[in-house]
Amino acid sequence: MPAPAKEAFCPPSWLRGGHRQTVAGYWLRHFMRWPLPCLDLPVDAGEGVRLLLRASWQPGPRERHPALVVVHGLGGSDASSYAVSVGRLAWTGGWHVLRMNMRGSGDGEALCPLLYNAGLDTDLLAVVDEVARRVPRLAVVGFSLGANLALLMLGRLRGALPHGLLAAVAVSPPVDLAACALAVEQPANRLYQHRFMTMLREAYERRHRARPDLFPAGLERGLRTVRQYDQRITAPFGGYADADDYYARSSAGPWLAQVDRPTLLLAAEDDPMIPAASVTRWSLSPMVERQITSTGGHVGFVGRTPAPGWFWAAERALGFLQPLVQPEPVVETQSQ
Repeated sequence: MPAPAKEAFCPPSWLRGGHRQTVAGYWLRHFMRWPLPCLDLPVDAGEGVRLLLRASWQPGPRERHPALVVVHGLGGSDASSYAVSVGRLAWTGGWHVLRMNMRGSGDGEALCPLLYNAGLDTDLLAVVDEVARRVPRLAVVGFSLGANLALLMLGRLRGALPHGLLAAVAVSPPVDLAACALAVEQPANRLYQHRFMTMLREAYERRHRARPDLFPAGLERGLRTVRQYDQRITAPFGGYADADDYYARSSAGPWLAQVDRPTLLLAAEDDPMIPAASVTRWSLSPMVERQITSTGGHVGFVGRTPAPGWFWAAERALGFLQPLVQPEPVVETQSQ
């Protein structure tokens, strides 16, 4: 297990604060695009579900380099700015980079118009298995909802994980989904709630147009909060009794004590959408390192760093992972 982090996140004084960090992270990075060649890699997750990976392979034999699987958050895709930032930094450091689209997200919607949710850890397992068949060493980094998904898989499905999955990082994970849904409804978070609901309603409308036989018209109308959306749409389409059942069965918090791979859980005390108490109240496996910075917002972590878009969390993630995915040294013995 790596030693506890000694790095300190020290943004400029004028960028301290949860809302400043969250909003600054969005505006500093929203223009970023993936600049490197990539190949579309469809992954069969079973039961008719096909997922889209965007794979950027390092030149030369693939076994020479580790692979980083990047998982986006709510309303995101492989093109999300945080995925681009950490992917670009990883590529520069010699990693293969595979940016996952959850089912029905981004350009993956053409492969599978179904709805994703925070509990679909078997989808991520299918992705990890596919990558492990191609390279011997890999790691996962997830952001927000994708961070919860990664932690859930690591704990709940630990017996099914491929041997080559060596470590993971979860940035701003909503490991207590009920607490986070309540936090988003607070008046100070109206901007985030509005943005999430706009994306969710538009996503459902697209599903209806693509598969009116599966998704009835108008279910998204009148929904104003994420919890309302989860109650009316996410839960029934995901096989849950209601929003409370969905949150209870899909939150990674209760599974953190079961994780058996080195894992960094990175969160901020001032995250406006993830109460710090909802992250710190869980018992941890000895393999999980929990780092709570005093500021950073939600997937913000804006500060001076080599990572594109001033994304300190990307540098922290790669700094944690890099020593863990190095191949075992070859010990040469001298003949007598």
